[in-house]
Amino acid sequence: MTTHLDNAALKELRRHFSGEILLPEDAGYDEARKLFNAMIDRHPAIMAQCANVEDVVSAVNFGRQLGLEIAVRGGGHGVAGKALTEGGLVIDLRRMNGVTVDPGGRTATVGGGATMSHLDRATQPHDLATTGGRVSTTGVGGYTLGGGDGWLARKFGLACDNLLAAELVTADGSLVHASERENPELFWALHGGGGNFGVATSFTFRLHELPQVTALLLLWSPEKAPVVLPAYRDFLDSAPDEVGGGALYVTAPPEAFVPEYLVDKLTFAVLAVYAGPEAEAREVVAPLLSLGHEGELIAEMPYADLQCMLDDPPGYRNYWSAEYLKSFPDEALTLFCERAGDMIVPSHSQHVLIPQGGAVARGPADFPISWRHAPWAVHPFGMWENPDDDERGREWTRRLRQDLSPWASGNVYLNFIGDEGRERIIAGFGETNYARLSRIKAQYDPQNLFHLNQNIAPT
Repeated sequence: MTTHLDNAALKELRRHFSGEILLPEDAGYDEARKLFNAMIDRHPAIMAQCANVEDVVSAVNFGRQLGLEIAVRGGGHGVAGKALTEGGLVIDLRRMNGVTVDPGGRTATVGGGATMSHLDRATQPHDLATTGGRVSTTGVGGYTLGGGDGWLARKFGLACDNLLAAELVTADGSLVHASERENPELFWALHGGGGNFGVATSFTFRLHELPQVTALLLLWSPEKAPVVLPAYRDFLDSAPDEVGGGALYVTAPPEAFVPEYLVDKLTFAVLAVYAGPEAEAREVVAPLLSLGHEGELIAEMPYADLQCMLDDPPGYRNYWSAEYLKSFPDEALTLFCERAGDMIVPSHSQHVLIPQGGAVARGPADFPISWRHAPWAVHPFGMWENPDDDERGREWTRRLRQDLSPWASGNVYLNFIGDEGRERIIAGFGETNYARLSRIKAQYDPQNLFHLNQNIAPT
């Protein structure tokens, strides 16, 4: 798709723009448009790499006045590829990645283009942290606005539960501040409502004391999973909030802690992330350590190091989905284990069971987070190289969801899925919350300028 830009408008945009404007013929354009999901290959007419809030205002006004489709890019990690548009304008926030930490007040103010690595590395020297994504490359903005689940969520709540204030540029180019006291209805909408209401240029978060975490990765041959997984499930029913992590099937990597007979083979794993020191972690998770694991990696480390250790590699073909469960009885557990055999192996795919509960379930019930109270989530996280495997990967995901549908809550974390239709979007918020969000959308973006997201139609 070829879009012809108005030369006078483009010249005016460049005149006061502090960042960089990239057009298809410019060096760096192809690199700048790459996303985490290699399935997405779109060619915007223009990319505005913003350096400050004024650049964002100019870019929003430029796109609106020229009738361009607008995509907003932070980390570019979303599986649906909504950070890129074909023939439109990309507002690229990656240069706006600064983090200011107030150790005394235990807060951090974060630029709209920061990744979790920027935030975690800034807070770590103060032995402080807040709930972040499960890898360091996730963009803070899209992650938080979608709700924000992560390793620390059972201890500290979701990312949006720790959001104290935000600043965004709305569809008419206005700069709007939102907090409990200032534009409270908009602030409520930012707790799960995604990028529907404007371009978020900064966030202020509550921080928590966290000098170190302990990661415990335990490995078994896949045929052991039907015995180990019930014990893991029962352990989590009474585990303290400090225990996060999940149970998953993976392709075991060629690492020293992995038995040679598991390398590049389907492997069952339990990852426990403990918000505290190793000695304490070992005592708490002793029931898991007694289950005869065949490989282990146990280490105490700064939280920021844990995040980088688990980074997903970019450049693979991605297809994800999720199902949130009201319960996970033996019948569901058996189906979960059986379906793991359909996962592409070897690959970077993961067949994941995530425990919720703790501070997630105790968080504010008013926020548009319909999936908060589900005790378990199943997350098929597909990553592979060969396009010939696309249908196989999608079918594995669909069948897992179908198998577990009898126990499904009907709700879903929208950051975990791609384009799955309007009904799934409504399920992400709940019908009452969706109606309220739709009214707020109509106030701040009546023409749906910001629609490349899990979209809420204005009413």
